Amino acid sequence: MVCAIISGTNKRCAACEAEEAMKICRRVEVFGDSLLKGVQVDPESMLYHVDNNIDVDGIEKTYSLSIRNFSKFGCTITRGFSLIEKRLNRNAVFCDAIVMDYGGNDCDFNWKEVAERPDDEHLPKTPPDVFVETYGKTIKLLREKGILPIVTTLPPLDAQRFFDWFCRGLNKANVLKWLGNVEAIYRWQEGYSRIVQKFASETNTLLVDVRGAFLKHGRVRRVLCEDGTHPNTEGQRIITQAFMDFLENAKASGSIVL
Repeated sequence: MVCAIISGTNKRCAACEAEEAMKICRRVEVFGDSLLKGVQVDPESMLYHVDNNIDVDGIEKTYSLSIRNFSKFGCTITRGFSLIEKRLNRNAVFCDAIVMDYGGNDCDFNWKEVAERPDDEHLPKTPPDVFVETYGKTIKLLREKGILPIVTTLPPLDAQRFFDWFCRGLNKANVLKWLGNVEAIYRWQEGYSRIVQKFASETNTLLVDVRGAFLKHGRVRRVLCEDGTHPNTEGQRIITQAFMDFLENAKASGSIVL
């Protein structure tokens, strides 16, 4: 029996938790956005390109895992749910666990529209209530299919770099009028990471604390690309370590049998 999550009763029964905890994890699929796809800003051309230095090979060898990555640039949880659902309906998912990394695009705004109409109300690509509802629906679907869901927090961003990058060619004064101050960008994105952390706790969903790993490093600006949001090669090493730490802790606690 699959317990209700997100909406209704948040607590799952002991039998469901015990059954999921005993699951042997060998095959893992990854669904997310450009973070786990390994997108960076090329420092010479200043264009986005895939330069993924997250040590997937090392993780596979260390923990005897097979990992397939289906992350897509610009992906939101709504699109992610659609992708996962379609693959499940086609019987194209062959894994024990799915790692999901969403929120970075969901919390973003159409900055051109903000610059043009700073006195209007503007909504993010995925409002918080829809974000929670859709993520919860995705987790429920995976559990119904016997797949272990794993979610990640969002790495912190550099608000000033983000503002300068995404507001290039726009009326920055108007954007600031709507924002109030540049640091509001950081706080808003942080809010989505906290949402993930909160519902992971409430629904007993395994969580990889990517944000915590970056904050522990301390020099966030140094490990991000020029756009203030995509991790550079050094930042991708932090992501690798976050997953290594997660797997060690999960194995030690019995949350995952490796």
